[in-house]
Parts: sequence; structure tokens; C-alpha cells
Amino acid sequence: MFHVVFKSSRSLTLELINQDIYYAKEPFDVYVNGALVLKQHTKNVFSLYGLLPKTCYEIKVNDFTLKVETEFESVYLNVLDFGAKGDGITDDTMAIQSAILACPKDGLIHIPKGIYYVKPLFLKSYTTIELVKDATLLGHIDRNQYPILPARVKRHDGSMLELSSWEGVPAPTFASTITGIEVLHAKIIGEGIIDENAQNSDWWVNHKVQRGGAWRPKGVFLSNCSSIGLQGITITNTPSWNLHPYFSDHIDFIDLKLISPKDSPNTDGCDPESCDVVNVIGVDFSVGDDCIAIKSGKYEMGMTYRRPTSRMTVRNCIMAYGHGAVVLGSEMSGGIKDLSVSQCYFKQTDRGLRIKTRRGRGESAIIDGITFENIYMEDVLTPLVMNMYYYCDDDGKTEYVWSKEKYPIDQRTPYLGSFKFKDIVCNNVHVAAGFFYGLPEQPIQSIELENVVFNYAKNPQKGIPAMMSFLDPMSGEGLQFRYVNKVTLKHVKLENPLGKPLILEHVLEFKEEN
Repeated sequence: MFHVVFKSSRSLTLELINQDIYYAKEPFDVYVNGALVLKQHTKNVFSLYGLLPKTCYEIKVNDFTLKVETEFESVYLNVLDFGAKGDGITDDTMAIQSAILACPKDGLIHIPKGIYYVKPLFLKSYTTIELVKDATLLGHIDRNQYPILPARVKRHDGSMLELSSWEGVPAPTFASTITGIEVLHAKIIGEGIIDENAQNSDWWVNHKVQRGGAWRPKGVFLSNCSSIGLQGITITNTPSWNLHPYFSDHIDFIDLKLISPKDSPNTDGCDPESCDVVNVIGVDFSVGDDCIAIKSGKYEMGMTYRRPTSRMTVRNCIMAYGHGAVVLGSEMSGGIKDLSVSQCYFKQTDRGLRIKTRRGRGESAIIDGITFENIYMEDVLTPLVMNMYYYCDDDGKTEYVWSKEKYPIDQRTPYLGSFKFKDIVCNNVHVAAGFFYGLPEQPIQSIELENVVFNYAKNPQKGIPAMMSFLDPMSGEGLQFRYVNKVTLKHVKLENPLGKPLILEHVLEFKEEN
């Protein structure tokens, strides 16, 4: 069986309903109205393109058939009719932006085969952009050609609109190749490429220094948007984060490819910040930093708005070579809640499921209601990490952050609640199976591992399991729990660790079932 996870006027994405991790057990054929359109497809998620609007299609996989009607489309506009050349040399920004602005409600902007050299493009509500196979939006290499988004703007009623941020703090940033500001019901679909072209610009040079009056652009930046869907496209060579929805809701990232060099700085895959209802399904990650990093601002933003990233689903994704596969924090002062990660494959990331916070993130920095289930990890250095002493940024190496003394609980103290890890296989573990370290004054509330297997590499690499001060390198270590109120292990196997299989320090309640 399968179901629809994304629908537009010209495309569909469907997902097999099973427990397989990313790949289907057996390759399968996909028929549309009796015609074979996908032969021997191997992944649980598959997409169909080149469909007609408001048309019913019968889709068959094996013995199961589903009828689906595509969405309504009011008008079809081709960017070539607006003067775009697609020759890779001409600046096509004005032509494409004109087509977007001219498009009536529920219309489609078609970008055909070609290379379109562009500066930032701004989305419009109730429109769909179709970037077909062999069509590429190629980012301009001169930062002086990029407009700057201010950190905040004042509304007529005196309230502030948080417009742009950098690493959890309101800050001016250069507009992204795809930028949306208060956009509703917009989609970008197709098999084309958004190549931000950072490798040919200076975005990755002195990347920690703000130049030109603003911080680096993202790949796709969505500020205060609602009901936005990206399907099928490849995003590559981004100046910083690939996808950054900010104070947005009902966001779908479906069957995408996010590809940047392993050594490219801060090229996180998907970083939702203070967002509600985010679906990341069928996405292929290979990036230079965390594949997914879930955020909600640093202290000022979190304590002001207390808006968590919530109701987020990550399913049937593959995540390779990043610093972490699915990461929560560290800029999470507004909190994170109701996250489900399932049927995902982590390959050669430094850490698998990683939570990072520290003193100073604030009392609204609450992470709770988190489930990681049905996951396979291969050559992940440390599969499970929860660290409440994260040491990055200027204030990260202060005694207030690293001290293991018991501080008073106050408005700066973060909280980690209940976490469940179930049906997980970790092959070729290197540094440690799991490293969990709470605060003396605010221990992690509850950690449960059920049906989890850790197999160790024959020659495990040495490394530090978490980014915290005064931590010695280790290899082949087991599960370490410090300052956790309740630890439950059900059917957990550690096969041939070099160090101690289990370390418990300041754990109030421990249960184990073999």
C-alpha cells in the first residue's frame, strides 16, 4: 500500500506504507493509467511529474491501486515569454521575477530546460514554480548584487516583524536565491536544480566574518510563511544553510536532494527555526554540517516569543557525511516539542541523533515529546548524544557553561524531558554508543532505549562524543548516562565494546530488561 504525501497541479509524491528504512525491500514498478512510468524503483518515496492539472490518475504499485486528482491551475506562464534566455550567461532575474509577479492566483510559472543565471528571487502567494528536469537556477557570484534583509521591521501597529536572523539572533542577512516573506500557499516542484554557486563566489571565504553589512544567504529562506511546499528539486552549493524556514508553519520538504561538499562551512541541510508542522519526507542529505538542525532562537528570541519548533516529522530520509544526522539545538531557547524521526538511514555522520543545549539558553528552552524509531546507522562515530554543556560561541567555554557544580535553577536553565529511542541498529560504532549528560540542577528527565543494537567497528576511531569542555577522546565506549532521573533499557545489545558497556552516574532510577 501507499499514500499521497504531496500534491500539486503538475506532480505527485507518494510513499509506501511499510516499516522499511528508506529503501523498499524489493524494487517495484509504478504504473499511471496503465502505462509504466517508473521501472524497478528502489525507494519508499516516489514522485510523478509532467501531469495535467485537475486530472484524475490511477496509480498502481504491485497489487494496490490508488486514484488521485491533481490540483487546480488557473494559468500557465513560461518564463521564456517574459524574456528569460536560459543560456547561463544572461542575467535572467528580472524575467523570472516578472513572471512570478504577473502570475494570477493559483497559476504556474514554468521554467524549461536551460541554465538561468539569477540574483535572489522572491516568492509570491498562491503560485507554483515548476523547475523541470535539466533546468538550473544558477546563483550570482557577486554578493554586491544581493539585497539585504533587515533583522526586523516595524508594523503600523508598532509591533515588530522578525524578518531575518543568523544563528538564532536577529540579524541582517543577504537575501537567498529563493526568498519568501509572509508568503502563503506556494510551491516549487520539479526535477530541476537550484545551484547557489557558492563554490565560485566568496561565500565560503572567511565565513565567520560578516562582510558587506550582512551575513551569508541561505539556499531557500522562508520568513513568516505558511503552507509552503518544495518537491523533487535539488539544492546544492549553498552559501550557508540549505533550507531555513523561520517563524513559519505547515512546511513540506518532500523528495528533495540537498547536496553540498563535505568541507563546505555551515551548509546545514534543513534548519527550521520556531516553526510549527514541518514535514521532511524522502529527502536525500549530503552536506557540510548538520543534516537537520532544529532550532528556536537564542536567549533573546526564545524568551521573548517562547515559540518552539513543534509537530515536526522526519521520515524515510537518508543523511550522509554531516556533523550530525538529526540535531536539536543548540539555538533552541524557544523549545522543541513533538518531534518524530522514523525510517531513516544515517551514513558516516559524526553523530546520529544529537541534542545540544547549555546553561543560558533559558527556562523556555524545553525539549520534550521526542521519538526516534526504526533507524539504521552505518559508520556513525557516536550514534546517540545528549549534551547540556555545548561549548560553541563566545560564551560557550565559560565556567558557567562547563561547571559540574549544582547551580540554582533560574530563568536561564534549560530543560530536557522525555526521549524514546526504539528499533535502532547502529553498525560500526567508533567513539561511543551513547553519551547522555544532564545538569546537576536540572537532570534529563527520562531516557528509554528499546530494541537497540550497537555493533562496533574493528578498528574504531578516537574522538570526543560531545562538544563540551574538558572531555577526553575515547573509542569503543558503551552507554554513558550522567545526571539523568530515569533510564530504561529494554532489549539493548552492545556487541564487543572496548570500554565499559554501561556507566551510570547520578541516575535516580534504572531499569533493564534483556
